Amino acid sequence: MPRPFVLVSAPAALFHSFFSPAHLRRLSRTFRWKRNGASTLSPQLRRDLADAEALITTWDTPAFGDDLLELAPHLRMIGHCGGEVKSRFGPAVFEQLTVTTVPEPMARSTAELGAALVLYCARNVDYYRNEVSRSSHRIFAEVHLHGTPESVVGREIGMIGFGRIGRTLVDFLRPFELRWQVYDPYAPRSLCKQFPVEFASLSSVLKRSTLLVLTAALTKETRHILDRGSLARLPAGATIINIARGGLIDLDALTREVRKKRLRCAIDVTDPVEPLPRRHPLRSLPGVILTPHIGGGTSKARHEMADALIDDLESFFHGDAIKNRITNAMLARMT
Repeated sequence: MPRPFVLVSAPAALFHSFFSPAHLRRLSRTFRWKRNGASTLSPQLRRDLADAEALITTWDTPAFGDDLLELAPHLRMIGHCGGEVKSRFGPAVFEQLTVTTVPEPMARSTAELGAALVLYCARNVDYYRNEVSRSSHRIFAEVHLHGTPESVVGREIGMIGFGRIGRTLVDFLRPFELRWQVYDPYAPRSLCKQFPVEFASLSSVLKRSTLLVLTAALTKETRHILDRGSLARLPAGATIINIARGGLIDLDALTREVRKKRLRCAIDVTDPVEPLPRRHPLRSLPGVILTPHIGGGTSKARHEMADALIDDLESFFHGDAIKNRITNAMLARMT
């Protein structure tokens, strides 16, 4: 029997950041495969799709509507390497094909960044780093005489969203005995038995959060959940950490609050523009930590995703159960 034909839709550099030489050897043992790096639906990509039995996609793959089913009549499975998948394909594609994604490695990597930022911001490291860069030794004398008021251990922290990333973050930080105030109307309340969290209303979480972490998915309900009014409810001096989606925050409203020095932020994602323009205030204002969307992008996470994706491809074409299929229930909760 001929080996199934797998089409990889990804530019070369991005593809090889996921698939190491060992992955490629493994892929070649079971499948015939070809990579097409087109960013649009080119004539060659159309020809390749016509023969494809499986499709590997990334965030640089062209988005496909329901017409993918006609463009790729032999297609049976799609394996996505990336975070956001719902918006990449039409509804009928999810209904008629097996679509998989591997969120766990990216969730761990994103939670790892969240843990680093929580510790960094809770201890106000950025402030002390800036003070040390001045010509004066004032900060050394101040700390010597009075100590520092900041501490992580036993602190109360707010969180919006308690999905895979939020739960992993809480697990990572368990040794610090943090008390988490969480807003997530869809998370099972029984999770309080497994995690040191207390579920509360959005208003209550905002009012109590001197440090607020965003880990929610971006939906119609959560877009700009931190708008001008919500930001105003946060205590003066509060810090917002966003490792989820840029669209959770009204960027203009946040910029105004940071300009006034009422709020601080550590953000890995921005919306509606990413990267931010070079002269955007958040790239230089004090009280801002801005990272270039590094949350889920570690090489380790990408290689783990490639491992799991090949596992699912092999299982599918061998007739075995696959681990990472997107179900209708999952699809309803996705960004």
